[in-house]
Amino acid sequence: MNIIWLGHGSFRFEIGDEVLLVDPWINGNPMMEGQDAEAALKGATQILVTHGHFDHTADIVEVSERTGAPVSGMVELANYLYSKGAKEGHAFNKGGTVTFGAASVTMVPASHSSSMMAGDTPVYTGMETGFVIRAEGRTIYMSGDTGITSEMDWIGAFFQPDIGILSAGGYYTMDMAQAAWAAKRYFDFKTVIPCHYRTFPALEQSAELLTKELPGVEVIEPQVLQPITL
Repeated sequence: MNIIWLGHGSFRFEIGDEVLLVDPWINGNPMMEGQDAEAALKGATQILVTHGHFDHTADIVEVSERTGAPVSGMVELANYLYSKGAKEGHAFNKGGTVTFGAASVTMVPASHSSSMMAGDTPVYTGMETGFVIRAEGRTIYMSGDTGITSEMDWIGAFFQPDIGILSAGGYYTMDMAQAAWAAKRYFDFKTVIPCHYRTFPALEQSAELLTKELPGVEVIEPQVLQPITL
């Protein structure tokens, strides 16, 4: 399994014959400037979306049309994207599980907000979410954009994820201190990968505090397009 950061909250998962893109934001993503967009999208078989904000959905329709990959996510958001031309995948909801090859993906709650702009009008796109991805004997909790939420208690107890991909940049989501507290309180991670940071000046620029607060946990600061092999 390869986990590849595309900057901000965007990821590429290579699992067997499947290539799952989560919230692929390429155009306008400061972290992708000067990077190989073709490599980021190559061979994509599925697209997953956590919520409606532009930094997670701006490129979804284009990427779906370009790669032929279907889009799956919260029912209201998915159906809105389908109406704009995205290829239909699974319009599912929290607690639901879908399977892509050797990987299963369960939608779980997050605590954030979710909307898209239709011209000058905001459009409600269902509730914000995260995902639990299970494959190759590993369980990944991808928090999506979120603050600390008590929902993490049952997610940690039920799924027992060994890998956490946590939004930790602050301002819009948990910061590093909050992400570390949540990881210690609700989970028993072996590996933590921070995201949704470094993109803008308002966000935290380093995961040094996260590393300091999680002794015994492998905290990996991802680099754009550099595979983390598990």
